[in-house]
Amino acid sequence: MGLKMALLFGGQSSEHEVSVMSAASVVQAVRGKFEVIPIGISKAGQWIPGVCPEALVKRGCLEVRGEQAVEADRIVQNQAGFLLGDLRAQVDLVFPLLHGPMGEDGTVQGLLELAGIPYIGGGVMASAVGMDKAVMKALFTHHGLPVGDYLVYRRYEWDHDQQRICAEIEDRLGYPCFVKPANMGSSVGISKAHNRAELEEAFRLALAFDRKVVVEAFLDGHEVECAVLGNEEPRASVPGEIVPGAEFYSYEDKYVKNDSQLIIPARLTPEQTAEIQDLAVRAFKAIDCAGMGRVDFFVLKRDGRILVNEINTIPGFTRISMYPKLWAASGVPFPELIERLAQLALERFRDQPRGQKESN
Repeated sequence: MGLKMALLFGGQSSEHEVSVMSAASVVQAVRGKFEVIPIGISKAGQWIPGVCPEALVKRGCLEVRGEQAVEADRIVQNQAGFLLGDLRAQVDLVFPLLHGPMGEDGTVQGLLELAGIPYIGGGVMASAVGMDKAVMKALFTHHGLPVGDYLVYRRYEWDHDQQRICAEIEDRLGYPCFVKPANMGSSVGISKAHNRAELEEAFRLALAFDRKVVVEAFLDGHEVECAVLGNEEPRASVPGEIVPGAEFYSYEDKYVKNDSQLIIPARLTPEQTAEIQDLAVRAFKAIDCAGMGRVDFFVLKRDGRILVNEINTIPGFTRISMYPKLWAASGVPFPELIERLAQLALERFRDQPRGQKESN
């Protein structure tokens, strides 16, 4: 048996069920190659070692009751000791396969940094920036990456001046437009607004998930995704195209109805493919990402112009997820992909200074 890898899954975000599905797929892919120690995190934040994600897929989410709940509470109360002692002694690295807030946003990454445990994926800063669409887009713009028009608002502003905000959006972006929680993934909390009534309802939905909202101009284009793998010298996969089954690629379209089509490789010219791969790597480097990332694009129908939409620092690993599919199409099958991510995590860990070096 190879490396011992703790697999963190579940989590406290609304993407809990997606994480469970991703974890089940990873366990199946690496069986016989890694010694996997699954650690489920309930929606209440309880850490439960030894829970098999494959057994939870039909149930959807991780729930703990009775004696298991008492033990989970004990671990949470002594979480620092669990990480610094038991877990660090038992594993070679951690795969935080957690989507959304409290997992993909730098919180768990910071915990693992403090514990001194190698982990797969971007660091604290890259994870936080990759989660916050408003900061991400500002950083992309700073690095000269092409992005669509957007505006950012906070709950306080909306509560005190809704009419001004609606008028500003109508003037600068127009309808239709997309309203999104700044810190969320898997299309959770996203709405497409065609008029003021829908805009107001979209804000109410988005603000239920975050205090900050990003409003984006509608882009009439093809949705294309590109996977990135590496640390200091990342490389991009072949791009893939998404044809939504609904009006846009929603959470329901992704994980419930499964009506969307994934076209790999995407229907692009060689020049467009090369540009998307270059932009994907540049976006990955712009946030100082590591290990893995999936960069999403729009290829405009009007003129073929390519715009960067966002980067996902912990992409889905379910059987229908683009990230592993894109690498499989690029010659890296699922089991090998996990092995490469593990090696990249260990390389990055060895490459970073730990603590204060002694002076001569």
